[in-house]
Amino acid sequence: MRFCVENTERSFYNITIMGKLFLGKYASLCVVGGEIVYTICMIYGFFLSGSKAALHASLFELLPGWNGMNLMSWVFGAITVALWCGVVGAYVAWMHNVSLEK
Repeated sequence: MRFCVENTERSFYNITIMGKLFLGKYASLCVVGGEIVYTICMIYGFFLSGSKAALHASLFELLPGWNGMNLMSWVFGAITVALWCGVVGAYVAWMHNVSLEK
């Protein structure tokens, strides 16, 4: 746990324990992490061959707009991954913050 010193009107310094997550910051970090993993997975697909490459491509076909290893497929997949990671990240941060309330 981190400690934060903040200035308040009642006392000169009030030390509070920081336990809550910021929804926007956590969701954006999830988006960045999701995009990094998505890009690494796309690059990894170029090194596969045979049935492994076919399985890898069939998993990517679950993403809307994905039709092969090209730039537009990567863009549509990146948008989809960003949206899902942002929604899931915001949900996780919200659930974490709600669990801390008494």
